[in-house]
Amino acid sequence: MRVVIVGGGPVGMTTALLLARHGVPTTVLEAQPRRELVGSRSICVQRDVLDILERAGVGAQVAEVGVTWTHGRTFYREHQVGEIRFAETGSAAFPPFVNTPQTVVELLLEQRVAAEPLVDLQYGQRVTGLAQDAASVTVSTVDGSVAGSHCVAADGAHSAVRSLLGLPFDGMSFDDRFLIADIRADLGFTAERRFYFDPPWNPGRQVLVHPQPGGVWRIDWQVPADFDLANENLDDRIRKIVGAADYEIVWLSVYRFQQRRVPRMRVGRVLLAGDAAHVMSPFGARGLNSGIADADNLAWKITLDRQELAGPALLPSYDTERGAAAEENLRVTGDTMRFLVPRTEEERAHRVDVLTRAITDESARAEIDSGRLATPFSYADSPLTTSAGTLCPDARLMRGGRLRELATFRVLTYWCDWRPADAWERVVVGEVLPLEREGDTVLADALGLKPRQAVLVRPDGHVAAVLTEPPGGLAAAVTAALRRATGW
Repeated sequence: MRVVIVGGGPVGMTTALLLARHGVPTTVLEAQPRRELVGSRSICVQRDVLDILERAGVGAQVAEVGVTWTHGRTFYREHQVGEIRFAETGSAAFPPFVNTPQTVVELLLEQRVAAEPLVDLQYGQRVTGLAQDAASVTVSTVDGSVAGSHCVAADGAHSAVRSLLGLPFDGMSFDDRFLIADIRADLGFTAERRFYFDPPWNPGRQVLVHPQPGGVWRIDWQVPADFDLANENLDDRIRKIVGAADYEIVWLSVYRFQQRRVPRMRVGRVLLAGDAAHVMSPFGARGLNSGIADADNLAWKITLDRQELAGPALLPSYDTERGAAAEENLRVTGDTMRFLVPRTEEERAHRVDVLTRAITDESARAEIDSGRLATPFSYADSPLTTSAGTLCPDARLMRGGRLRELATFRVLTYWCDWRPADAWERVVVGEVLPLEREGDTVLADALGLKPRQAVLVRPDGHVAAVLTEPPGGLAAAVTAALRRATGW
């Protein structure tokens, strides 16, 4: 039986490709009759999400066709009040951030899907009904119905599946709107993110400038709630940024940002992911990145559930873990939006005070909130976690390949020994990776391991347990951590 995925966007296709890697067939139902490749939409892909996309088969391509940026500046009026520089890539497979338009990411995913026989992508399949029992889910469309062992709802902010489940989508909308433009022009500086607070050419509000491939720049202007694009002098607005340089408008759109989430991300055998489960302001690049992380979390859990290797707590843990991640992202982006779009006199006064002090006081610059950039969420408080919960560091292995390329449970041992105790452990644990060899001690050092310790790493790369070998050996401790990490 297949898994039914509703929504053929980046989250839906990534889910399908991750499941295919586990040998799970999927049917992807996309409501639109064809893919519309317009506009940049989400552009900023974080390093650890590139690792996930690489497990789906496209991470290196997404990085290669995008623009790597490691430098950002923040301005208040005519003053520079902030600067960030990311460290060099080092031993990581990818740079900290790559700007690749969502349309390009979708194209690469679709090409990979077309080459994957386990994925059946169908267009023009608007979902009209949903029913489930203890063993399966049936999704009805305008052309019929499809049955699956599970259903993943990745059908966006206006999710049909969410509506059919009767789930509310509580939250708020911000009054101010944002004019977003993709403009091809030479701005006179290289791949650099620039954030402007209260510039003379957009007084009282802000502008964000982001590089894209092909000499295109993504520009976000905060504009009033009554902004009318039809009556706007766009040339005058754009000239304030590009000066006398030639420019070409590639795409325009006006958005009102929202902060919303469902009360739970799993209902029976239906799991909601991406914008179907949570929407948030894009400042900090937490939207698409968190949706891809949702896909990574649910794919291995559905796989083990289908194989009857999972305990009763594994599927419910998707809501526990990714619901907490959504809550954290909404808290962070909510704080950012209160700084960018103050709603009270107190918030406005705080913003002006911070920005004014930052002109001369470097210590005040840490209080400026132009978007806390996305980082992986830690599952330290998850019921699946014995200890740690953070994303495991990546490294090239002496056996070949990189740790994050692996998509199964693995046990990393450091001057100790462990072997699966029974058939269940032999199936669940893909590999045992000793770290004593000189090249692998880089990973042991990154994990802070001491001799006679072992680490249990989940299929999504998060650490489920760091264990010290007791006098009787590791067997019982690893078994207990592995049982807990699989929902038993």
